[in-house]
Amino acid sequence: MTVTLAGAGSALPRRVVGNDDFTHLDTSDEWIVQRTGIRQRYWLEDDENLADLAERACRAALADAAVAPQAIRHVIVATSTADRISPGVAVEVATRLGLDYPAAFDVSAGCSGFLYALDQGIALIESGRAEHVLVCGAEALSRITDLSDRSTAVLLGDGAGAVVVSRAPGAMRPVFALGSDGTKIDLLYVSRSDGLLRMRGRDIYEHAVEAMTGHTRLVLKTSGLSAGDLALFVAHQANARIVQAVARRLEVPEHKVFLNVDRVANTSSASIPLALAQAAGQRLAPAGGILGLATFGAGLTWGAGVISWKAKPGGIGEPTERETR
Repeated sequence: MTVTLAGAGSALPRRVVGNDDFTHLDTSDEWIVQRTGIRQRYWLEDDENLADLAERACRAALADAAVAPQAIRHVIVATSTADRISPGVAVEVATRLGLDYPAAFDVSAGCSGFLYALDQGIALIESGRAEHVLVCGAEALSRITDLSDRSTAVLLGDGAGAVVVSRAPGAMRPVFALGSDGTKIDLLYVSRSDGLLRMRGRDIYEHAVEAMTGHTRLVLKTSGLSAGDLALFVAHQANARIVQAVARRLEVPEHKVFLNVDRVANTSSASIPLALAQAAGQRLAPAGGILGLATFGAGLTWGAGVISWKAKPGGIGEPTERETR
């Protein structure tokens, strides 16, 4: 069974937080941009919640894919910052979309959550149990940001991105590889004691580059592709230097590497689908092209995959509702 990404959508909060908002941390715009590539991020206002963003992103993805909500029987949301401990975001989003009692559940795998959720959505279609699956990544990292920690506070943003995964006869077979290592939990985690994100940045940088490079090479080899076959490479937008280092090692041409971390910062599991929606809005993802995806996050978890973009004829068309601020 062959599968494609039939459409994508994104949503961002109203509030824009610039680098100048962190001067209390003995930092500057120049310092932040030089080390991370980040110039601004979006944070939720008090009257906004994560389900709001997820719903908007999902509606935009459905419109972009030209798939009616009633065709969706499975909703998967990747998040580590849901509005409630339980139930998860997916159930609320499915109800808001007016879906007829679908399966709906959240996946928690840190910044790798979207690729983990996408892999499950693909498996549902490949098994013949679904024709379309709605997969969303949504995060409110401002909720777990330690505003006194310069090493993490400037990195994090809120946002949501979603894709519709669809059966597509004739499309390439997607190939994904995922991994984890629980012995390195202390490098990146959020504890129950204070609920704030803690990270050993230098160690994370090294592991992120190695893991994303290695697993991308693996999926390319498994699928019989080379980096030159990719129409676009979209990696987790944690840090511009990490993405660029991985792309150089893979020898992906610079014009095929998408970066939006300067505008939205690190949005964890929302990062890749949000980037896909914005890249598509800029017409950087050609219909029928092969996408390379790679991620790394808490756990430690990581993964990579190759999948076609809008290979299904019915999914090729002009976006009608995508939000790409």
